[in-house]
Amino acid sequence: MHVLLLKEPREGGSGPDPYIKELASRGHKATLIPVLSFTFVSLNTLSDKLFQPERHGGLIFTSPRAVEAVKMCLEDDERTEQWNMDIKDKWNAKSIYVVGKATAALVENLGLVPLGEDTGTADVLSRLILERTTIIYLFKRNM
Repeated sequence: MHVLLLKEPREGGSGPDPYIKELASRGHKATLIPVLSFTFVSLNTLSDKLFQPERHGGLIFTSPRAVEAVKMCLEDDERTEQWNMDIKDKWNAKSIYVVGKATAALVENLGLVPLGEDTGTADVLSRLILERTTIIYLFKRNM
């Protein structure tokens, strides 16, 4: 059977795409067709919010592309220095959630400590967030 994969190629070009490899091991021929184009919008707004952690309760990264957007906001040397001096520590004092191991690894590269890397889906992650929020809320309320 011939399978069309509509996804971005593997980052860094380190070997064959795992989907193509897995399909081939099961006797299928796969062709990867990458996304035609992608453009980030509102990076200025994201950057402004990213550097105001005191105004937010935490971060949720739902994909590697979300991490890429944050990384783009840190490309300026002055912003990188500010991030490393104190901003990332302020975020690490809050909850930082991720969907999946790949996203978690990228978030760790930003110097952040993620929660939820084993969730795998937004549905499971949302349950984790609700459980933790309820526990934290009840704990604060009982103090």
